[in-house]
Amino acid sequence: MIFSTLFSAVAFPEIDPVIFQIGPFAIRWYALAYVAGLIIGWQMMMRFARAEGSRISAKQVDDFLVWATLGVILGGRLGYVLFYKPDYYFSAPAEIFMVWQGGMSFHGGFLGVVLATILYCRQQKIAILDFGDLLATVVPIGLFFGRIANFINGELYGRTTDVPWGMVFPEGGDMPRHPSQLYEAFLEGAVLFILLIIFRRTRFAEKQGFIMGMFFAGYAVARSIVELFREPDAYLGFLIGGLTMGQLLSLPMLVIGLYFMFRSAPKTA
Repeated sequence: MIFSTLFSAVAFPEIDPVIFQIGPFAIRWYALAYVAGLIIGWQMMMRFARAEGSRISAKQVDDFLVWATLGVILGGRLGYVLFYKPDYYFSAPAEIFMVWQGGMSFHGGFLGVVLATILYCRQQKIAILDFGDLLATVVPIGLFFGRIANFINGELYGRTTDVPWGMVFPEGGDMPRHPSQLYEAFLEGAVLFILLIIFRRTRFAEKQGFIMGMFFAGYAVARSIVELFREPDAYLGFLIGGLTMGQLLSLPMLVIGLYFMFRSAPKTA
């Protein structure tokens, strides 16, 4: 990739969001990111489930993949429609189903996966907290790939800045902006994943719900920090108390996460 200097910043790298296209059929980096996150996360969950002492079987993880996929896609899309652009989509309901045009919400996808997990665990008679601890460990993998795809698409960019690594995004005007998608990939993806893996090797992993709570709280903190650099959505702007929608939606996640962390108890046979 060749970068050019402009206003002491780097230009956005020219990466076609479409990997290849045959007629109306197109494969996009955004779709590939979802596939990569689901498959790699699924494989890692299978590996954890096969480990000695696991209370979740590899077959149970394998069967959950379809549930997780539906939860992510349906929840992510409906969350975006309801949280960010309800007026627009209610006036053009046919576009709700046009997911290839972009528009997914992490918080919506999160709620979709939570619902899918509860229903699946009840059907399979699995302890929800045990399964939640396992699932939460691998979610940052999907977040990492998703934010990289946001960067490639040139969407969800940051606020204007004078830092040396500021970028001029195609849709962001002539001023350099924070590459906030990469900040999110780093904090919500890489850093959070490493922390969860580390804590899985400590005595805290013996407490039901601790790892799951740590993910909830960790994501909320990481997202709230990055929102300080990310450009608020033009159709929403700043909301209550100068907070963004991402920060407001992260507050209940933080509270729920801390609740599970502090109330977690040793696993029983």
